[in-house]
Amino acid sequence: MLDVYPSLNVNWSYPTAVRFGPGRIRELPQALTAAGIRRPLFVTDPGLVNLPIVTRALDILKAGNVAVAVFSKVDGNPTLQNLVNGIAAFKAGEHDGVIAFGGGSAMDIGKLVAFQAGQKRPVFDFEDREDWWTRADANAIAPIVAVPTTAGTGSEVGRAAVVTDPADHTKKIIFHPLMLARFVIADPELTLDLPARITAWTGMDALSHCLESWCSPFFHPLGEGIALEGLRLCKEWLPVAVEDGHNLNARAYMLAASSIGAIAFQKGLGGMHAMSHPASSLRGTHHGLTNAVVMPYVLVRNAPAIKERLAALARYLDLPGQKAESVVDWVLELRRRVGIPHTLKEIGFDSDAVAQAAPMAEYDPSTGGNPVVLKAADYENLYAAAIAGTL
Repeated sequence: MLDVYPSLNVNWSYPTAVRFGPGRIRELPQALTAAGIRRPLFVTDPGLVNLPIVTRALDILKAGNVAVAVFSKVDGNPTLQNLVNGIAAFKAGEHDGVIAFGGGSAMDIGKLVAFQAGQKRPVFDFEDREDWWTRADANAIAPIVAVPTTAGTGSEVGRAAVVTDPADHTKKIIFHPLMLARFVIADPELTLDLPARITAWTGMDALSHCLESWCSPFFHPLGEGIALEGLRLCKEWLPVAVEDGHNLNARAYMLAASSIGAIAFQKGLGGMHAMSHPASSLRGTHHGLTNAVVMPYVLVRNAPAIKERLAALARYLDLPGQKAESVVDWVLELRRRVGIPHTLKEIGFDSDAVAQAAPMAEYDPSTGGNPVVLKAADYENLYAAAIAGTL
């Protein structure tokens, strides 16, 4: 069996130094020292800050004589005000680095605080467009150690972060190569107590990253290759992690799949993310859950252009029929098994938001990686189908 290994404790450098394995949160002080961080700001979210996994991490830091302050004013969909408050805490404590501890929201704000605290220009001047990242003062970016507690966004190995622009309510992707964490502590034990629904939503986010990367038309063989393995891991282990949250193997493989997805989507994303970003910024829907809901609708829309690619995926995953339609059938069955609703209406996104969301989806950077060109009118149709539940 391919998934039997002598040990789950390994060190990776892909694309940064990753200390992966059960119990490796104990190495957090050493990782900080290696990253050159002496006074870290510990960035997490309100749902985690009082939980035992945070208490344990802080106790480990205390035992390692690490002076640390905690910032947890982070919304589920991070806002500019979250970032402003985080930067104020960073400066007030005279911190020299960040521990980004949590899921995607805490990870994004933690990385952005480290990036933006020393910059002179507004954060949206560094949006992931053309070469805007070159505007940043690279010497002013503080180091980051990232500790993921969910298996979904993979932001711990990413060079970008997402924050909502209050001027137009759009999610903006901020990019810089040095936003990549110096070290990652990927300890699957930190994910053991995730509720089943959060496990499902974040796991489907990892799946969406791998799936959209695989479908993207851009040339990136490295991303394409690992996207396949991420998809296989999600197929084998996401249902297990949802149904048996204390299965350490399932948690470990999903944590790996999450990081894989974030590395793979250097190849590109697509319509799923382009639809999800406006939905979450306008209606506050969970990002991973929204990706999961719109997934089959976007697949069906793209299918004529990627029929052979989907069939190849079906063969790799050994899906019944081993054809393009097999992938859609698998996604629908997986969603049903892990408890994902079939329509956007069920998660709070209704037809009254479509007129505003569709142009935002067309403008979203993710749409450029979709296998077919999608304009606002196309997104209107996709939103309508996903609201009505019509494939």
